[in-house]
Amino acid sequence: MGESPLIFAHRGSSAVLPEHTLPAYLKALDEGADGVECDVRLTKDGHLVCVHDRRLDRTSNGKGRVSRHTLAELDALEFGNWGDRSGTDDPPDPDRARLLTLDRLLGAVRDAGREVQVLIETKHPTHHGGDVERALATALRRYGLDQPRDSERVAVTVMSFSALAVRRMRELAPGLPTALLMELLPSALRGTLPFGARIAGPGIHLVKARPRLVRTLQAAGNRVFVWTVNDPDEIDMLIDLGVDGIITDRPAFVLKHIGR
Repeated sequence: MGESPLIFAHRGSSAVLPEHTLPAYLKALDEGADGVECDVRLTKDGHLVCVHDRRLDRTSNGKGRVSRHTLAELDALEFGNWGDRSGTDDPPDPDRARLLTLDRLLGAVRDAGREVQVLIETKHPTHHGGDVERALATALRRYGLDQPRDSERVAVTVMSFSALAVRRMRELAPGLPTALLMELLPSALRGTLPFGARIAGPGIHLVKARPRLVRTLQAAGNRVFVWTVNDPDEIDMLIDLGVDGIITDRPAFVLKHIGR
């Protein structure tokens, strides 16, 4: 058995606290996750926000598409006080309910005071098209995270299900690691990933159906990060396969399960 895989908190410690909220990410960092994962979308006025769905309905008290609202409009919504608060009568936590921007997340990660890897997924399709990657490259450049630096504790990898988005990021930030996410096995895949990506991100169901895929990808020089993994049997299988990263809603549980 090789080295222990990196453990990434999927949308924060999202099995415990509402996804894509600052408290969910702070909890994941406190729990010892090696890194965090987030999705980014563009607002109507060009700001990057951490929201998975195209629409607001599931994770906020708003309605409609994220891209049709300005940052100020989204910031007026509640994004984290939906769902169970463990039956307490405590007043809502403003940080928990507030929209999380990429800037706030990167600031929190930098303040962690230790090495943290950040996986950022650009969501497609979107009518913003390549503006998402362009805005992300600009934001990362502002933080000095557009390429690996020995002095920087925060390391960023950009991911997408869209091969074209991966290509755009390679053009905009050539030094930045990129990952191609996979829900289904691309018909032409023989281990080499398109447009210079060196990390493969297959879903757990794909790996369970095609376990040899991990070795094929690694033999071609790629790392393999698998999402979204919360079940003990699935964790054990991935450890046996020697994956490089596990993306989970339950980072504390996974870390304990693998003995870290």
